[in-house]
Amino acid sequence: MKFICFTVLIICGITDSRSEQYEVVGPADTVFAVAGEDVILPCSVKPSISVVDMRVEWFRSDLKNSVVYLYEDHEDRNAEQTESYRGRTKLNHEELQRGNASLKLSYVQISDEGRYKCFIQSKSWYDDATVDLSVEAVGSPPVITVDGFDDIGGLRLQCESEGWNPEPDLEWLNSEGVSLSSETTETSRNTDGFRVKHSITVHNSVGKVHCRVKLRHHILETLIITSNKRFNPWRTSIILISAVVLFIVIAGMLIAYTSAALSPIHTDKFPLGVSHYESVFMKVREATLAPLKKVGMCILNYIDNWVIIAQSWELVCLHRNQSFST
Repeated sequence: MKFICFTVLIICGITDSRSEQYEVVGPADTVFAVAGEDVILPCSVKPSISVVDMRVEWFRSDLKNSVVYLYEDHEDRNAEQTESYRGRTKLNHEELQRGNASLKLSYVQISDEGRYKCFIQSKSWYDDATVDLSVEAVGSPPVITVDGFDDIGGLRLQCESEGWNPEPDLEWLNSEGVSLSSETTETSRNTDGFRVKHSITVHNSVGKVHCRVKLRHHILETLIITSNKRFNPWRTSIILISAVVLFIVIAGMLIAYTSAALSPIHTDKFPLGVSHYESVFMKVREATLAPLKKVGMCILNYIDNWVIIAQSWELVCLHRNQSFST
């Protein structure tokens, strides 16, 4: 009789254990997220039984001792949670009753990219699922810089952009949209993402040269317009020097005249008061100097590109950024 009862208990225990068996299911494909936004890491049990009384643990299987989230005994227990995930993870407790243990990860970072495990354990059963997370980060607009000239007068250009993840595609395009082959390419990576740098030499080119960086549907582009218009270095030098001298002389005369006119010796010549005429003088001076300041800025930019001018190249427009998504 005792043997029969013992056998019945074993059979009942096996039946209860089988009735509690379940499968933890994750996404079939990689989950994509954009840096700075939120993402849901899917995880659920099949059949859809309640997991409220179970242990739910999220961790990184590609990192050692990386606790992402822990739910146990009907409460969140994140005392040992990895520091980088603090305040950014959340389980929907109401969804646990439906067997949904998906994790919400807020303000996604590039460092979040990797392989996650969703581990669910009951008193008599456990299972887990894998979730791969890929983080996309859109980097900075490409910057085109001039790197001098080659032996036959070609203009060397460099294009650089950083902060991307994963590694983006960078290409040069001519004014017709035809791809140009890069001569040198550099790629590096740090905690902020990928940095790409490509170089090209333009020979006898008149028109637009584009540098385009693309990652999936994200595209950033910078345009440079080149012209092989010839310059006379001596004539250019005389014009620049004359403009600078004229600017200094006129500015000096205006400042000296204003200071002398507003001195205490001449205050009796202003029946409307010194402040009134001082205001008038200031307006006249600013109106006169405003265009000269612009000329001065152009002169400085011109001088800054003096090597290019001397080499018979003219840069009409630098760094007109175009950012768009398709």
